[in-house]
Amino acid sequence: MAQAVTATPAAREAVRRLRAARGGPVMFVQSAGCCAGSTPMCFDDGEFLIGPNDERLGEIEGCSFYIDAALHRAWGSGALVLDVAPGQPEGFSLGAGDGLRFVTLSDACPVNGN
Repeated sequence: MAQAVTATPAAREAVRRLRAARGGPVMFVQSAGCCAGSTPMCFDDGEFLIGPNDERLGEIEGCSFYIDAALHRAWGSGALVLDVAPGQPEGFSLGAGDGLRFVTLSDACPVNGN
């Protein structure tokens, strides 16, 4: 199966720094809940319990990326791109660096935003 998620060079660097700072891999979860949108949540690996409606799309720098199956269907089959943008992370998510947050880009959601 082809990797359905990729990352910009800036996002890859942010993930590498975050892995080093946290002492291991992190995980990304693109939710269809109240925080849905172009903001994936980032947690220490295994901190978020994946449910039966979550699909694993691939890895970024050895870190799994999951998406809610219904959201994935709604966005279509195009590849998602993990990127970084200015701003603070949402909720309990780990940040991408000083004053940065992770965002997901797709054909269905092409603009950085919440």
